[in-house]
Amino acid sequence: METRSVVRASGAPGRAKAVVRVAAGNFLEMYDFMIYGYYAAAIGRAFFPKSSEFASLMLAFGTFGAGFLMRPLGALTLGAYIDRHGRRRGLILTLALMSVGTLSIALAPSYAAVGALAPAIVVAGRLVQGLSAGVELGGVSVYLSEIAPPGRKGFYVSWQSASQQLAVVFAALLGVVLHRWLTSAQMDAWGWRVPLLVGCAIVPVVFVVRRSLVETEAFARRTLERFRNPFLAHKVSDILTYHEERVQIRLVPTRDEFVARFGRRPPLLEEAIAATGR
Repeated sequence: METRSVVRASGAPGRAKAVVRVAAGNFLEMYDFMIYGYYAAAIGRAFFPKSSEFASLMLAFGTFGAGFLMRPLGALTLGAYIDRHGRRRGLILTLALMSVGTLSIALAPSYAAVGALAPAIVVAGRLVQGLSAGVELGGVSVYLSEIAPPGRKGFYVSWQSASQQLAVVFAALLGVVLHRWLTSAQMDAWGWRVPLLVGCAIVPVVFVVRRSLVETEAFARRTLERFRNPFLAHKVSDILTYHEERVQIRLVPTRDEFVARFGRRPPLLEEAIAATGR
């Protein structure tokens, strides 16, 4: 358990910053996921047997498709994680998973160097990417929906799709630039790794940006209800202290209320109550 602050974005500027923070991560996730498809031919020649170019291409596309097969599993498992532990934590987790998958593909040795281990690494990386992408779309949509003002949910959630399409276009444009600068031999040898490494280089910036996200007010209120419900309180992982415009609103129950309900006095609750003066 940990004490955590939950802040509500106040006014259009605060909401706009939250949209940018969420959309930036969504942009990177889709860029990392789709860049594989653009360079499938070069990836096939690098990681799969070269006895047949057609066979290596089909294996590369099969690996690309494996990422989509993992999406439903990611949506179910990590979606439950987001509902239980919060939108912010879930979105940070999806970004970390996508980064691991992309980095593993970008730095994987070729088939000529390590044999069958090379495609195994690539397949594992794609599976991790698919697991992450499966919940990223829903997690971002839920977050944007919960921070949207009344009557603007559709507009706010549309930034989830907009950021994805921008990522697809950016990845394509980067491919055009690389093909103009590099020869076909250079692209096959190392050029295809450049877009993946670009995505990896952006990760630290986006990670810092996404870490600055705050939990949505809607999730905070639902978690508080679970805490105040004596039948659900044991499932809560956080004691929330809600802040709005620098004014602390104390939402945890008083010491007497808690002891009367549960007959015990957890140390962390004691600390939270002492901090809030209740």
